[in-house]
Amino acid sequence: MATIEECRDALDTLSDNLATADGEVRSAAALDRSLSCHITDLDATFTGRLAHGRIQVVDSLPGPPPEKAQIRLAMTGDDLVAMVGGELNFAKAWASGRVRLEAGLRDLLKLRTLL
Repeated sequence: MATIEECRDALDTLSDNLATADGEVRSAAALDRSLSCHITDLDATFTGRLAHGRIQVVDSLPGPPPEKAQIRLAMTGDDLVAMVGGELNFAKAWASGRVRLEAGLRDLLKLRTLL
């Protein structure tokens, strides 16, 4: 099982990957939205923002997200680490229910290019 530190490192790596992306991925990552990522098996939540093409983690808290972020992710720590490491396809994980992504319709349409 992934640790909280491994999950934080995975989010930092994802942020770096988004920052160096180009084309449609860069455009999709250019949103300015509040973000939460609930790690279900650790019952911990990372909160922050997707802004300027990066994920800026502000805090990690025990339990589910205390507030409803504009973009909400939920998954196990192992799935987060596997997705960032390229071992798990996000679209397939999302379609199978292993990963939950909730956002407004406009944001979902914009984020679909990341899939």
